[in-house]
Amino acid sequence: MSEIAGTAATPWGRWWYAPMPTARIAVMRAIVYLFVPIDVLFLTNSAVVHAYLPADLYQPVLMARLLHIPAPVPWAMETLRVVLIVGGLIAATGRLPRLAGAVVAVGYLPWVLISMSYGKVDHDHLALVVALIVLPTAGRARFRDPDRSEAAGWTIQSIRIAVVSAYFLSAWAKMRWGGWGWANGETLEWALVRRGTLIGRDIADQRWLLHASQWVTLVAETASPLLLFTRGRVQLAGIVFFLGFHLTTEILMSIHFMPQVICLVAAFTPWERLIEAARSRNVSAEPAAPAAPSTDSAT
Repeated sequence: MSEIAGTAATPWGRWWYAPMPTARIAVMRAIVYLFVPIDVLFLTNSAVVHAYLPADLYQPVLMARLLHIPAPVPWAMETLRVVLIVGGLIAATGRLPRLAGAVVAVGYLPWVLISMSYGKVDHDHLALVVALIVLPTAGRARFRDPDRSEAAGWTIQSIRIAVVSAYFLSAWAKMRWGGWGWANGETLEWALVRRGTLIGRDIADQRWLLHASQWVTLVAETASPLLLFTRGRVQLAGIVFFLGFHLTTEILMSIHFMPQVICLVAAFTPWERLIEAARSRNVSAEPAAPAAPSTDSAT
């Protein structure tokens, strides 16, 4: 405990463990855990489909190899899906936050690793995995809880770092595998021709626009760690930019990055302020109580 206290006293520790409202944890918990059933039913449902394939098609990613996760079998994956759905719904209510949250975290990790071990890895799930691991550590939280805690601060900062890491590591991967050719080449043109929507294919021949978009994407992803150290309008502008980026990729190429968007919004939105504003609005909208009749006698 003394080592933790000493770490929290350093500048880095004061940033990492900066107390944050526990009400924000309550909202984040509801958003993230309610998204889990959606994810396992529609986005990573390939984990069940893969269980019906020959075992030799299973090519485990690095973490799956380190954890010695075997090839999936149908009954285990069907059972795990039910556990994740039920556990997610329970955890979303805020009841049994540590137990239900731990069950979801332990079950979701092999689920998503198996889903990604058949040739396609979606980096948009990084922040969701981290969120499910750290949320149980925050303990109980209520929507109208006025308290702030270091546990809430550490949890929120961890999820924020995971969100930003997905962007920054994406830029690093672009430079590692594509080099400057990723930004200067025909990357987006190829993507739009291959899987673009009607709108996307219409602009596939606008090379100047696509090249500019490639550079903007690379610069923005490289600069994404600034979201962790900025506040106010600057941070808001960065968040709006990335939300617009995801909306654009959905419109042009049907690429949604939904888990990343969920965690971005959940971790960077000051939910406690919105709750307080809603409460103040409701109070001001209530009709004033009628004045009590006077009991004074006439003079």
